[in-house]
Amino acid sequence: MANAPVEAKVKAASTVAFLVGLAIAMLNAVAADNSLLGPLPAWLQAPLLALVPTGLTWLAGYQARHTPRGSVI
Repeated sequence: MANAPVEAKVKAASTVAFLVGLAIAMLNAVAADNSLLGPLPAWLQAPLLALVPTGLTWLAGYQARHTPRGSVI
């Protein structure tokens, strides 16, 4: 079981989580001021930064095809 291939759903979700995190870090570096989330109330900014990557990661894992496996027995 330790040498089993990584399922496509795990690869997709991990890749999207990495890319979204990288995009947020790059946007933060480019727009170091509060202009990116400025129009939003302060209480909504922190949950939004946590929920966007989480939601996109969930969506990528949900949309990716299941990797069929052989018998476990």
